[in-house]
Amino acid sequence: MSKKDTNKTAWKGGVAQWYKKSVGVEGSYYHKEVVIPNSLRLLDIKNGEKILDLGCGQGIMGRHIKNKYLGIDLSTELIEEAKKLDKNINHTYLVGDITKDLKIYGIFDKGMIILALQNVKKSFGVIRNFSKLLNKGGELLIVINHPAFRIPKHSDWVVKDGKQFRIMESYLSPLEIPIESSPFDKKNNQISYSYHYPLSAYTEMLSDNGFLIKNMEEWISPKKSEGPMAIIEDRARGEFPLFLAIKAVKNG
Repeated sequence: MSKKDTNKTAWKGGVAQWYKKSVGVEGSYYHKEVVIPNSLRLLDIKNGEKILDLGCGQGIMGRHIKNKYLGIDLSTELIEEAKKLDKNINHTYLVGDITKDLKIYGIFDKGMIILALQNVKKSFGVIRNFSKLLNKGGELLIVINHPAFRIPKHSDWVVKDGKQFRIMESYLSPLEIPIESSPFDKKNNQISYSYHYPLSAYTEMLSDNGFLIKNMEEWISPKKSEGPMAIIEDRARGEFPLFLAIKAVKNG
């Protein structure tokens, strides 16, 4: 990975600080209400299983797991925060580039990358690491912003004739999208990057690394609107999911 790429994916310094403040100790609203409970349900962790979490951030998922667990993230700041917040002696956090060959030992039963793969430019390398580090029959859970409906700066809502529609400007083309943390506060504004790929790209990454897709789920927002637009907003919110979860099993 070039220096340019590393800077875009590291989430160092101000970006890491912004992320910690945004997510908080317990996670954002969507972490708590949608992502964490559904991810734990799909992982279905059994006693004795060892868990690998790539792009773990400050350990949001790790703190909900009792098993032996390894979390890896490129951001030193976020890993330091994870170590402070997670007191489980069976948990280990390491700084590492999850897109490159990880020099770690041991085989894991289940792996996950939760709302982090979309922030990685070279996603194939991440899936390759899971393929190397999961045992045969091991399961991998990927959770991302829905690639068909939630493309930053390339999707939006429009209301017409009493209905709310989701409009898409692009989908099949891979995109590198700059994300501003505080667009109206230039002094404290931080830039991170979101990487969009179509669903077919994720199925190809998994297949090429020896995974078979077991199932997929699409998760909607549980929020409810108020006011004169509530009915059409709630209907649209229930039709267009926020997140896509892919559960795959290592076949080879």
